[in-house]
Amino acid sequence: MEQILDNRPLRAVLAAADLGGYDIERSLGELEELCRTAGHPPVARIIQRRQSPDPATFIGKGILVDVARLIESEEADIVIFDHELSPSQTRNIEAACNCPVLDRTLLILNIFAMRATSAEGSIQVELARQRYMLPRLMGKGVQLSRQGSGTGTHRGPGETKLESDRRHIRRRIAALEEELRELSKRRDLRRKRRKKEGMATVAIVGYTNTGKSTLLNHLTGAGVLAEDMLFATLDPTARGLLLPDGSTVLLIDTVGFISRLPTLLIEAFKATLEDASDADLILNICDVSSPDFEAQMAVTESILTDIGAATVPIITALNKCDLVSEVPHTINNNCVAISAKTGFGVPKLLEAIAQQLSGNHCKMKLLLPYDKAGLLGQVREQGRVLSEDYTPEGIQSEALVHRSIWHLLSPFQI
Repeated sequence: MEQILDNRPLRAVLAAADLGGYDIERSLGELEELCRTAGHPPVARIIQRRQSPDPATFIGKGILVDVARLIESEEADIVIFDHELSPSQTRNIEAACNCPVLDRTLLILNIFAMRATSAEGSIQVELARQRYMLPRLMGKGVQLSRQGSGTGTHRGPGETKLESDRRHIRRRIAALEEELRELSKRRDLRRKRRKKEGMATVAIVGYTNTGKSTLLNHLTGAGVLAEDMLFATLDPTARGLLLPDGSTVLLIDTVGFISRLPTLLIEAFKATLEDASDADLILNICDVSSPDFEAQMAVTESILTDIGAATVPIITALNKCDLVSEVPHTINNNCVAISAKTGFGVPKLLEAIAQQLSGNHCKMKLLLPYDKAGLLGQVREQGRVLSEDYTPEGIQSEALVHRSIWHLLSPFQI
């Protein structure tokens, strides 16, 4: 977390232009939460209604003067814009306000950098940051080039430094992309192995801070961080889950979504997000206690479409129902009201998951010769042995058998 000399967090003034494309108040409320998560307590906000952004400063120059006054009166240290700024806009705003400027994209990138703990997560975040920084080297290069003017050379030392920095970042981006390709190959091999073994996968998706990690912990005891903050967990976690019908599925937690999630992050996290598009079932966790839950559901649906997961079957879990007097009327056959914190509705949710995936298993009565006893081990890997009796003729059992090994067991079915 960036801090100033007296070791206190950087106090932030938030700025936005209301261009009419979305609910600006809701978006700024979300930006405030992002700031707190990043360790920049917001002390003031300012909004200007405009038809289009100012090419030089995004907001108008008059409003920018008001922002500078707010920084001084509130003793703020930084300005954070609820938009993605161009490099020239960032430079102009910094010059007018005489303080550092962050845009929404960089703020989210900084939070992701704080939250990533795995090697894959760190690589994905760094790749997104490098792609963000590449077009923003121009400002420093121009300043250095001016310092080097008058030397009589065709290219000043500043321009040379700029090109050197660009080459370094491009090389770093290429190296990171190669690392991600290797990790993606391994992840793809794991997916193919699971499918070959008949292991069904359920991907937990949803807006950030809707309780995905809390639910994963409740169901599997995964012990992942679950705090009341945006992007409390970033790295995906996979755990086995026993369903009521005796079958076992792999439950995969994924990175939380957010409105206007930077394209850089979607591209960098493509390999991780493929866990959702390649899953047998998506479990969409929504926070029904949030006044914006319908808008958050719309964002999740949009991102699922963007990553190619729109055709995967979905069960919607309306979480935090213990915090509302009544559950919204959006419940249908694919929705279950739950509280991941108290456990309310979780058994019903598990039944819904089992029912959705029930086509993968069937119950079989078997009489296995003793030299075929190893087949029961295969049954247990993806299903469940319900009863087992050792007789002179062989092992008589009743089992819930995954479709991938039906052909192996059908000769021994009673």
